[in-house]
Amino acid sequence: STDTVPPRDRLHLWGDAVWRLIGGLESDAFGDEAFAGHITSGQAGYVNLCQLDVSRHRVVRTPSLIRSSDRAYIKVVAQLEGRACFEQNGRQVWLSPGEWSVYDTTRAYAVSNPEAVRQMVLMIPKEQLPERKLKLDDLMVQRFSGTTGVSRLAWDTMRAAFTELPSMSDAAADGVADVITHLVQLSLLERNGQHSAVSQREALRDRIGQFIDRHLGDPELTIDRMAQALNCSKRHLYNAVADDEETLAAMIQRRRLEACLRDLRSSAQAQRSVTDIALSWGFANSAHFSRVFRTHVGCSPSEYRVRARGLALPH
Repeated sequence: STDTVPPRDRLHLWGDAVWRLIGGLESDAFGDEAFAGHITSGQAGYVNLCQLDVSRHRVVRTPSLIRSSDRAYIKVVAQLEGRACFEQNGRQVWLSPGEWSVYDTTRAYAVSNPEAVRQMVLMIPKEQLPERKLKLDDLMVQRFSGTTGVSRLAWDTMRAAFTELPSMSDAAADGVADVITHLVQLSLLERNGQHSAVSQREALRDRIGQFIDRHLGDPELTIDRMAQALNCSKRHLYNAVADDEETLAAMIQRRRLEACLRDLRSSAQAQRSVTDIALSWGFANSAHFSRVFRTHVGCSPSEYRVRARGLALPH
């Protein structure tokens, strides 16, 4: 909150807080001296959430503020009170209460709030929104309604998540991040004219792969848990990968094995035991890991490790 500092220092304090929570931005208050702002922030898995209550102001992300080392985010802004104008890539959209939009933090943009506003801002890592069948650049800075269709489900879920976040467990918050991202993705697909059974299935397939990768080291990773986290039935999960050459269980096992292979090849992991590596990637025990490894690789994990590091096998 800016309430604790003198009026002349408030915009500077606000700019520092916004920079820390939302990313590099330049702020000004249209020359007003009576500036005031409040930020409440939270974290749901990989999604950053915050709510802004702030007097009129504007922010700009210029090309000079964008660093190649910055993590790429898709920023979702839900307009709760007041009106705001968003500009990026030559497009401009005005949002009123009950509407939301998205824009890309790797590109320059400007947000003008000519009146006091309340906004909810969510930052989703860009890699969580795969671009297969989805041209993100064409969908930035468009208006989405919070009153109808899948975009309403996204709106309702975002608002409820922010309200209930303090009472959620970490595991529940991780699942909520997946649900929010999936609903935002479906909203974008629908706007892109690709709201079909095929595109929904592909979107779910991408979500499945991302969920598996994030929870690969958890021995409790199951189809039931995945269905619950992604807010769908097991049948939908199976249908999403029906055209693939491997089952969900085989996909999990393959990715775990690939992760173990990387660690066994890595000189940085040389001091870790084979069992430690296997357990860290979700295998239940070393005996099961050894059987799976020999079946798919053709030798024992220890033999593979020695050969991968170019050392001679002991006689």
